[in-house]
Amino acid sequence: MNELNSGEIRQFLERALEEDRACEDITVKLTVPDNLLAKAFIEARQDGVVAGIDICRQVFVLADEKLEVAIDCHDGAHVKSGDVVARIFGSAQGILRAERTALNILGWMSGIATLTAQFTKRVEGTRAIICDTRKTTPTLRLLSKYAVRTGGGQNHRMNLADGVLIKDNHINILRSSGKSLEEIVFIAREKAPKGVEIEVEVTSYEEALEVVRSKPDIILLDNMSLAEMKKTVRQIGAQVKLEASGGITLENVAEIAATGVDYISIGALTHSAKNMDFSLEISG
Repeated sequence: MNELNSGEIRQFLERALEEDRACEDITVKLTVPDNLLAKAFIEARQDGVVAGIDICRQVFVLADEKLEVAIDCHDGAHVKSGDVVARIFGSAQGILRAERTALNILGWMSGIATLTAQFTKRVEGTRAIICDTRKTTPTLRLLSKYAVRTGGGQNHRMNLADGVLIKDNHINILRSSGKSLEEIVFIAREKAPKGVEIEVEVTSYEEALEVVRSKPDIILLDNMSLAEMKKTVRQIGAQVKLEASGGITLENVAEIAATGVDYISIGALTHSAKNMDFSLEISG
């Protein structure tokens, strides 16, 4: 969790609790005595990879600073259905007010980590590295990409300032002004600050051959067929790093990795991961 900015996380958690109006929980106010203490535990309801367990702890402490939260596993841990991941003791009101917000965050982040781990497992034995994209829920990218790393993946650009990625719309706009794909890359290379990588998106073997002459750092093979991808890797894979993207699933990722590409970027890691199921139970 040292990778995450504590100030940003606290602001996020405060907004999340405020969204749920946790301090105004009318059910708790009307039915649960102020001085009632309780013990609770959080249990995994399915197998998966845990991410965000300390953030989950922070939710409870932020809701009630007197709550005691013991964490029974670490981020990146593979847990089984029925495993206890955290235990909470203290005010029953505080536990109940924080419950849904804490579980929502833990389940969302663990879902991303679990899906990422499934993809990385499928490409074991190849050179391919599983990467995410910028297809994240606005304002939640920091946590989304942390969850990807927790699941064994690697982050692509965090934001638009992180690196040069010349995509189809950039190319179409600049080609309309008379520039070739090769010229576009040369211009970016000439103007880019030292150390900034240049990546170019292509959609065909012919485009890859054209752009490799300008020596980008990475060529992104967008929605290429398996046959065309293999041909591209065979012809220019020794000259430049290659990244596959578009239409990648758990069913076809192993075949794509076997072509010899260096990276496989998958938007679904952060925009389509199913939440991992956790529950909070009151113990005796």
